[in-house]
Amino acid sequence: MAESTNPSADNRAQPMPAKPRRRSRWRLALVAIAVLAAGAGAMGYMRAASETEARAEPVTAVATRGDIEDAVSALGNIQPRDYVDVGAQVSGQLKQIHVVVGDEVPNNFLLAEIDPVVLVARVEGGRAQLASLKAQLVDRQAQATLARQVFERQGKLRRDKATSEEAYESADAAARSAEAQIDMLKAQISQVESTIRGDEATLGYTKIFAPMAGTVVSLTARKGQTLNTNQQAPIILRIADLSTMTIWTQVSEADVSRLKLGMKAYFNTLGMPQRRWTGTLRQIMPTPEIVNNVVLYTALFDVANPKQELMTQMTAQVYFVVAEASDVITVPFSAVKRGGRERKTTVDIVRDDGSIETRPVEVGVTNRVLAEIRSGIEPGERVVIGNRAGDARTAQGGRPGGPPGLPRMRF
Repeated sequence: MAESTNPSADNRAQPMPAKPRRRSRWRLALVAIAVLAAGAGAMGYMRAASETEARAEPVTAVATRGDIEDAVSALGNIQPRDYVDVGAQVSGQLKQIHVVVGDEVPNNFLLAEIDPVVLVARVEGGRAQLASLKAQLVDRQAQATLARQVFERQGKLRRDKATSEEAYESADAAARSAEAQIDMLKAQISQVESTIRGDEATLGYTKIFAPMAGTVVSLTARKGQTLNTNQQAPIILRIADLSTMTIWTQVSEADVSRLKLGMKAYFNTLGMPQRRWTGTLRQIMPTPEIVNNVVLYTALFDVANPKQELMTQMTAQVYFVVAEASDVITVPFSAVKRGGRERKTTVDIVRDDGSIETRPVEVGVTNRVLAEIRSGIEPGERVVIGNRAGDARTAQGGRPGGPPGLPRMRF
Protein backbone atom coordinates (compact mmCIF):
# COMPACT_ATOMS: atom_id res chain seq x y z
CA MET A 1 0.00 0.00 0.00
CA ALA A 2 2.90 2.30 0.59
CA GLU A 3 4.04 1.90 -2.96
CA SER A 4 0.59 2.87 -4.32
CA THR A 5 0.42 6.24 -2.41
CA ASN A 6 3.87 7.64 -3.39
CA PRO A 7 3.21 8.34 -7.10
CA SER A 8 0.06 10.35 -6.37
CA ALA A 9 1.89 12.52 -3.79
CA ASP A 10 4.64 13.29 -6.29
CA ASN A 11 2.09 14.33 -8.90
CA ARG A 12 0.40 16.83 -6.50
CA ALA A 13 3.73 18.52 -5.56
CA GLN A 14 4.81 19.43 -9.08
CA PRO A 15 2.74 22.79 -9.52
CA MET A 16 4.02 24.48 -6.28
CA PRO A 17 7.06 26.42 -7.74
CA ALA A 18 4.74 28.75 -9.82
CA LYS A 19 3.32 30.75 -6.76
CA PRO A 20 6.38 33.01 -6.01
CA ARG A 21 6.36 34.25 -9.60
CA ARG A 22 2.75 35.38 -9.29
CA ARG A 23 3.54 37.38 -6.09
CA SER A 24 6.46 39.23 -7.77
CA ARG A 25 4.22 40.24 -10.62
CA TRP A 26 1.65 41.66 -8.20
CA ARG A 27 4.34 43.71 -6.40
CA LEU A 28 5.61 45.20 -9.65
CA ALA A 29 2.09 46.10 -10.62
CA LEU A 30 1.48 47.86 -7.30
CA VAL A 31 4.70 49.87 -7.65
CA ALA A 32 3.79 50.92 -11.17
CA ILE A 33 0.36 52.02 -10.03
CA ALA A 34 1.88 54.06 -7.18
CA VAL A 35 4.36 55.77 -9.52
CA LEU A 36 1.61 56.65 -11.96
CA ALA A 37 -0.51 58.03 -9.12
CA ALA A 38 2.37 60.15 -7.83
CA GLY A 39 3.08 61.53 -11.29
CA ALA A 40 -0.55 62.34 -11.82
CA GLY A 41 -0.69 64.07 -8.43
CA ALA A 42 2.41 66.12 -9.20
CA MET A 43 1.07 67.21 -12.57
CA GLY A 44 -2.21 68.14 -10.95
CA TYR A 45 -0.44 70.17 -8.26
CA MET A 46 1.68 72.04 -10.80
CA ARG A 47 -1.40 72.76 -12.92
CA ALA A 48 -3.29 74.00 -9.85
CA ALA A 49 -0.34 76.13 -8.76
CA SER A 50 -0.02 77.74 -12.18
CA GLU A 51 -3.75 78.44 -12.25
CA THR A 52 -3.52 79.92 -8.72
CA GLU A 53 -0.67 82.21 -9.77
CA ALA A 54 -2.66 83.29 -12.80
CA ARG A 55 -5.67 84.06 -10.62
CA ALA A 56 -3.63 85.70 -7.75
CA GLU A 57 -4.69 89.26 -7.06
CA PRO A 58 -2.03 91.90 -6.35
CA VAL A 59 -1.65 93.28 -2.84
CA THR A 60 -2.48 96.96 -3.03
CA ALA A 61 -2.46 100.08 -0.91
CA VAL A 62 -4.11 103.45 -1.38
CA ALA A 63 -2.09 106.60 -2.00
CA THR A 64 -2.90 109.06 0.77
CA ARG A 65 -2.02 112.60 1.74
CA GLY A 66 -0.09 113.13 4.96
CA ASP A 67 3.26 113.92 6.58
CA ILE A 68 6.57 112.09 6.13
CA GLU A 69 10.06 112.43 7.58
CA ASP A 70 13.43 110.79 7.14
CA ALA A 71 15.24 110.65 10.48
CA VAL A 72 18.33 109.14 12.09
CA SER A 73 17.38 107.39 15.32
CA ALA A 74 19.67 106.86 18.29
CA LEU A 75 19.65 106.47 22.06
CA GLY A 76 20.59 109.38 24.30
CA ASN A 77 21.19 110.29 27.91
CA ILE A 78 19.85 113.44 29.57
CA GLN A 79 22.25 115.62 31.60
CA PRO A 80 22.12 119.20 32.95
CA ARG A 81 23.79 121.62 30.59
CA ASP A 82 25.37 123.69 33.40
CA TYR A 83 26.59 122.20 36.65
CA VAL A 84 29.47 122.65 39.09
CA ASP A 85 31.16 120.41 41.62
CA VAL A 86 31.60 122.37 44.85
CA GLY A 87 34.70 121.42 46.83
CA ALA A 88 36.77 122.56 49.81
CA GLN A 89 39.78 124.85 49.40
CA VAL A 90 41.07 124.41 52.97
CA SER A 91 41.69 121.39 55.15
CA GLY A 92 39.72 120.81 58.30
CA GLN A 93 36.67 119.17 59.78
CA LEU A 94 33.34 119.73 58.05
CA LYS A 95 31.47 121.51 60.80
CA GLN A 96 28.07 122.10 59.17
CA ILE A 97 26.16 121.36 55.94
CA HIS A 98 23.20 123.65 55.34
CA VAL A 99 21.56 121.89 52.35
CA VAL A 100 20.25 118.49 51.32
CA VAL A 101 19.84 116.89 47.92
CA GLY A 102 16.99 118.51 46.01
CA ASP A 103 17.30 121.96 47.57
CA GLU A 104 17.18 124.90 45.19
CA VAL A 105 19.78 127.50 46.17
CA PRO A 106 20.48 131.04 44.90
CA ASN A 107 23.91 132.29 43.96
CA ASN A 108 26.24 132.92 46.97
CA PHE A 109 24.08 130.86 49.30
CA LEU A 110 25.95 129.45 52.34
CA LEU A 111 26.24 125.70 51.69
CA ALA A 112 28.65 124.38 54.33
CA GLU A 113 31.20 125.42 56.96
CA ILE A 114 34.61 124.03 57.93
CA ASP A 115 35.93 124.37 61.49
CA PRO A 116 37.85 127.73 61.44
CA VAL A 117 39.64 127.56 64.82
CA VAL A 118 43.18 127.06 63.47
CA LEU A 119 42.80 129.68 60.78
CA VAL A 120 41.28 132.20 63.19
CA ALA A 121 44.29 131.79 65.47
CA ARG A 122 46.62 132.30 62.52
CA VAL A 123 44.88 135.51 61.53
CA GLU A 124 44.89 136.82 65.09
CA GLY A 125 48.60 136.06 65.40
CA GLY A 126 49.30 137.98 62.21
CA ARG A 127 47.31 140.95 63.41
CA ALA A 128 49.22 140.99 66.70
CA GLN A 129 52.51 140.92 64.83
CA LEU A 130 51.31 143.77 62.65
CA ALA A 131 50.42 145.84 65.71
CA SER A 132 53.89 145.23 67.17
CA LEU A 133 55.58 146.33 63.96
CA LYS A 134 53.49 149.47 63.80
CA ALA A 135 54.47 150.31 67.39
CA GLN A 136 58.12 149.82 66.51
CA LEU A 137 57.64 152.07 63.52
CA VAL A 138 56.33 154.86 65.76
CA ASP A 139 59.35 154.45 68.03
CA ARG A 140 61.77 154.47 65.10
CA GLN A 141 60.09 157.53 63.63
CA ALA A 142 60.55 159.38 66.95
CA GLN A 143 64.18 158.34 67.08
CA ALA A 144 64.65 159.43 63.51
CA THR A 145 63.17 162.84 64.33
CA LEU A 146 65.59 163.23 67.20
CA ALA A 147 68.50 162.09 65.04
CA ARG A 148 67.61 164.68 62.38
CA GLN A 149 67.47 167.42 65.03
CA VAL A 150 70.89 166.42 66.39
CA PHE A 151 72.27 166.35 62.86
CA GLU A 152 70.89 169.84 62.15
CA ARG A 153 72.45 171.24 65.35
CA GLN A 154 75.76 169.65 64.46
CA GLY A 155 75.52 171.33 61.09
CA LYS A 156 75.10 174.77 62.63
CA LEU A 157 77.94 174.13 65.06
CA ARG A 158 80.09 172.94 62.19
CA ARG A 159 79.47 176.17 60.28
CA ASP A 160 80.44 178.10 63.41
CA LYS A 161 83.36 175.73 63.83
CA ALA A 162 82.07 174.91 67.31
CA THR A 163 82.08 171.10 66.88
CA SER A 164 84.36 168.48 65.55
CA GLU A 165 84.04 166.85 62.14
CA GLU A 166 83.70 163.50 63.84
CA ALA A 167 80.67 164.60 65.85
CA TYR A 168 79.05 165.96 62.69
CA GLU A 169 79.57 162.73 60.76
CA SER A 170 78.32 160.67 63.69
CA ALA A 171 75.10 162.70 63.82
CA ASP A 172 74.69 162.29 60.05
CA ALA A 173 75.10 158.51 60.28
CA ALA A 174 72.62 158.28 63.15
CA ALA A 175 70.00 160.21 61.17
CA ARG A 176 70.50 158.01 58.08
CA SER A 177 70.29 154.82 60.18
CA ALA A 178 67.04 155.95 61.76
CA GLU A 179 65.51 156.55 58.31
CA ALA A 180 66.68 153.13 57.10
CA GLN A 181 65.13 151.41 60.10
CA ILE A 182 61.86 153.16 59.35
CA ASP A 183 61.96 151.86 55.75
CA MET A 184 62.74 148.34 57.01
CA LEU A 185 59.82 148.40 59.43
CA LYS A 186 57.50 149.63 56.70
CA ALA A 187 58.56 146.71 54.50
CA GLN A 188 57.98 144.26 57.33
CA ILE A 189 54.56 145.77 57.94
CA SER A 190 53.67 145.35 54.24
CA GLN A 191 54.78 141.71 54.35
CA VAL A 192 52.73 140.97 57.46
CA GLU A 193 49.71 142.75 56.02
CA SER A 194 49.98 140.60 52.89
CA THR A 195 50.20 137.46 55.02
CA ILE A 196 47.17 138.54 57.00
CA ARG A 197 45.18 139.11 53.80
CA GLY A 198 46.04 135.60 52.67
CA ASP A 199 45.12 134.14 56.05
CA GLU A 200 41.85 136.07 56.07
CA ALA A 201 41.04 134.77 52.59
CA THR A 202 41.84 131.24 53.72
CA LEU A 203 39.63 131.79 56.74
CA GLY A 204 36.87 132.89 54.38
CA TYR A 205 37.18 129.57 52.53
CA THR A 206 35.89 127.82 55.64
CA LYS A 207 32.47 129.10 54.59
CA ILE A 208 31.49 127.51 51.30
CA PHE A 209 29.05 129.49 49.14
CA ALA A 210 27.13 128.48 46.03
CA PRO A 211 29.02 129.59 42.89
CA MET A 212 25.80 129.53 40.85
CA ALA A 213 22.06 129.28 41.29
CA GLY A 214 20.64 125.82 40.85
CA THR A 215 19.58 122.58 42.49
CA VAL A 216 21.68 120.40 44.77
CA VAL A 217 21.76 117.12 42.82
CA SER A 218 24.33 115.18 44.85
CA LEU A 219 26.02 115.31 48.26
CA THR A 220 29.26 113.35 48.70
CA ALA A 221 30.52 114.61 52.10
CA ARG A 222 29.07 114.29 55.59
CA LYS A 223 29.03 116.48 58.67
CA GLY A 224 32.10 115.77 60.85
CA GLN A 225 34.16 114.45 57.95
CA THR A 226 37.80 115.61 57.83
CA LEU A 227 38.75 117.17 54.52
CA ASN A 228 42.33 117.13 53.26
CA THR A 229 43.21 119.51 50.45
CA ASN A 230 46.92 118.73 50.33
CA GLN A 231 46.54 116.12 47.56
CA GLN A 232 43.34 117.13 45.75
CA ALA A 233 40.32 119.29 46.38
CA PRO A 234 37.63 117.13 48.02
CA ILE A 235 34.17 117.39 46.44
CA ILE A 236 31.35 118.16 48.87
CA LEU A 237 28.32 118.48 46.58
CA ARG A 238 27.14 119.22 43.04
CA ILE A 239 24.85 122.04 41.95
CA ALA A 240 23.12 121.89 38.56
CA ASP A 241 20.89 124.23 36.61
CA LEU A 242 17.97 121.97 35.65
CA SER A 243 16.16 124.62 33.61
CA THR A 244 18.09 123.59 30.49
CA MET A 245 19.06 119.98 29.79
CA THR A 246 21.52 118.56 27.27
CA ILE A 247 20.85 115.28 25.47
CA TRP A 248 24.06 113.30 24.92
CA THR A 249 23.31 111.03 21.97
CA GLN A 250 25.47 108.23 20.61
CA VAL A 251 25.23 107.97 16.81
CA SER A 252 26.79 105.14 14.80
CA GLU A 253 29.51 105.90 12.29
CA ALA A 254 27.16 104.78 9.50
CA ASP A 255 24.71 107.60 10.33
CA VAL A 256 26.91 110.40 11.66
CA SER A 257 27.67 111.68 8.14
CA ARG A 258 23.94 112.47 7.73
CA LEU A 259 23.95 114.84 10.71
CA LYS A 260 24.37 118.59 10.20
CA LEU A 261 24.73 121.30 12.83
CA GLY A 262 21.49 123.21 13.24
CA MET A 263 19.25 120.36 12.10
CA LYS A 264 16.03 119.64 13.98
CA ALA A 265 16.11 116.95 16.66
CA TYR A 266 13.43 115.60 18.97
CA PHE A 267 13.08 112.82 21.51
CA ASN A 268 10.75 111.10 23.94
CA THR A 269 11.41 109.25 27.18
CA LEU A 270 10.42 105.86 28.53
CA GLY A 271 8.15 107.42 31.11
CA MET A 272 6.42 109.76 28.66
CA PRO A 273 6.53 108.08 25.23
CA GLN A 274 3.75 110.31 23.83
CA ARG A 275 5.48 113.57 24.82
CA ARG A 276 7.93 115.09 22.34
CA TRP A 277 10.74 117.51 23.20
CA THR A 278 12.37 119.42 20.36
CA GLY A 279 15.79 121.02 20.01
CA THR A 280 18.55 121.86 17.52
CA LEU A 281 21.79 119.93 17.05
CA ARG A 282 24.58 122.17 18.37
CA GLN A 283 27.69 119.97 18.54
CA ILE A 284 29.18 116.71 17.26
CA MET A 285 32.16 115.46 19.25
CA PRO A 286 35.11 114.77 16.89
CA THR A 287 36.50 111.91 18.97
CA PRO A 288 34.41 108.71 18.94
CA GLU A 289 33.74 106.25 21.72
CA ILE A 290 34.24 102.55 20.94
CA VAL A 291 31.78 100.21 22.67
CA ASN A 292 32.07 96.48 21.93
CA ASN A 293 33.99 97.26 18.72
CA VAL A 294 31.22 99.65 17.61
CA VAL A 295 32.31 103.21 16.79
CA LEU A 296 29.89 105.78 18.22
CA TYR A 297 30.00 109.58 17.94
CA THR A 298 28.42 111.86 20.54
CA ALA A 299 25.93 114.47 19.32
CA LEU A 300 24.59 117.18 21.65
CA PHE A 301 21.48 119.33 21.64
CA ASP A 302 19.66 121.31 24.35
CA VAL A 303 16.03 121.54 25.41
CA ALA A 304 14.26 123.82 27.86
CA ASN A 305 13.06 122.19 31.07
CA PRO A 306 11.06 124.89 32.90
CA LYS A 307 8.87 122.43 34.81
CA GLN A 308 11.81 120.09 35.50
CA GLU A 309 9.98 117.13 34.00
CA LEU A 310 13.28 115.89 32.58
CA MET A 311 15.64 114.43 35.15
CA THR A 312 19.32 113.57 35.16
CA GLN A 313 20.33 110.23 33.58
CA MET A 314 16.97 109.67 31.86
CA THR A 315 17.10 107.58 28.68
CA ALA A 316 15.90 109.32 25.51
CA GLN A 317 14.90 107.89 22.13
CA VAL A 318 16.29 110.54 19.80
CA TYR A 319 15.44 111.36 16.18
CA PHE A 320 17.53 113.71 14.02
CA VAL A 321 15.33 114.93 11.16
CA VAL A 322 17.25 114.70 7.88
CA ALA A 323 14.27 115.64 5.66
CA GLU A 324 10.55 116.09 6.11
CA ALA A 325 7.46 117.08 4.17
CA SER A 326 3.92 117.95 5.25
CA ASP A 327 0.58 117.40 3.51
CA VAL A 328 2.06 115.44 0.60
CA ILE A 329 1.03 112.31 -1.31
CA THR A 330 2.61 109.19 0.18
CA VAL A 331 2.65 105.50 -0.76
CA PRO A 332 4.30 102.49 0.88
CA PHE A 333 7.99 102.39 0.08
CA SER A 334 7.63 98.86 -1.32
CA ALA A 335 5.44 100.25 -4.12
CA VAL A 336 8.32 102.25 -5.61
CA LYS A 337 10.43 100.49 -8.23
CA ARG A 338 13.73 101.79 -9.53
CA GLY A 339 15.79 100.61 -12.44
CA GLY A 340 15.01 99.24 -15.84
CA ARG A 341 16.60 100.20 -19.10
CA GLU A 342 15.60 103.85 -18.80
CA ARG A 343 16.60 104.08 -15.12
CA LYS A 344 13.20 105.49 -14.22
CA THR A 345 11.31 105.35 -10.96
CA THR A 346 7.89 103.79 -11.45
CA VAL A 347 4.84 102.66 -9.53
CA ASP A 348 2.30 100.04 -10.62
CA ILE A 349 -1.24 101.47 -10.55
CA VAL A 350 -4.38 99.30 -10.45
CA ARG A 351 -6.98 100.72 -12.80
CA ASP A 352 -10.72 100.58 -12.24
CA ASP A 353 -11.05 97.63 -14.62
CA GLY A 354 -8.42 95.66 -12.66
CA SER A 355 -5.61 96.07 -15.16
CA ILE A 356 -2.21 97.28 -14.01
CA GLU A 357 -0.47 100.37 -15.37
CA THR A 358 3.21 101.07 -14.80
CA ARG A 359 3.51 104.81 -14.33
CA PRO A 360 6.67 106.94 -13.91
CA VAL A 361 6.71 109.09 -10.78
CA GLU A 362 8.85 111.71 -9.07
CA VAL A 363 9.89 110.68 -5.56
CA GLY A 364 10.70 113.12 -2.76
CA VAL A 365 11.35 112.28 0.89
CA THR A 366 11.61 108.57 1.67
CA ASN A 367 12.12 106.44 4.72
CA ARG A 368 11.93 102.74 5.43
CA VAL A 369 8.12 102.74 5.40
CA LEU A 370 6.80 105.50 3.13
CA ALA A 371 7.78 107.47 0.05
CA GLU A 372 6.65 110.93 -0.98
CA ILE A 373 5.29 111.10 -4.54
CA ARG A 374 5.65 114.59 -5.96
CA SER A 375 4.07 113.83 -9.33
CA GLY A 376 2.50 110.92 -11.18
CA ILE A 377 -0.10 109.78 -8.63
CA GLU A 378 -3.25 111.27 -7.21
CA PRO A 379 -4.62 110.59 -3.71
CA GLY A 380 -6.99 107.63 -3.65
CA GLU A 381 -5.31 105.65 -6.43
CA ARG A 382 -4.37 102.06 -5.64
CA VAL A 383 -0.73 101.04 -5.96
CA VAL A 384 0.72 97.53 -6.09
CA ILE A 385 2.95 96.62 -3.17
CA GLY A 386 3.16 92.83 -3.81
CA ASN A 387 1.03 89.81 -4.71
CA ARG A 388 -0.69 86.98 -2.90
CA ALA A 389 0.67 84.15 -5.06
CA GLY A 390 3.01 82.87 -2.41
CA ASP A 391 0.28 83.13 0.23
CA ALA A 392 -2.15 81.25 -1.99
CA ARG A 393 0.26 78.36 -2.39
CA THR A 394 0.90 78.11 1.29
CA ALA A 395 -2.80 78.19 2.09
CA GLN A 396 -3.31 74.88 0.25
CA GLY A 397 -1.58 73.08 3.08
CA GLY A 398 1.44 71.73 1.23
CA ARG A 399 5.11 72.19 1.89
CA PRO A 400 7.04 74.49 -0.45
CA GLY A 401 8.74 72.49 -3.19
CA GLY A 402 6.34 69.53 -3.37
CA PRO A 403 2.73 68.66 -4.04
CA PRO A 404 0.45 68.81 -1.01
CA GLY A 405 -1.19 65.78 0.45
CA LEU A 406 1.02 63.07 -1.04
CA PRO A 407 2.56 60.69 1.51
CA ARG A 408 6.21 59.77 1.33
CA MET A 409 6.46 56.42 -0.51
CA ARG A 410 8.42 53.55 0.96
CA PHE A 411 9.71 50.59 -0.99
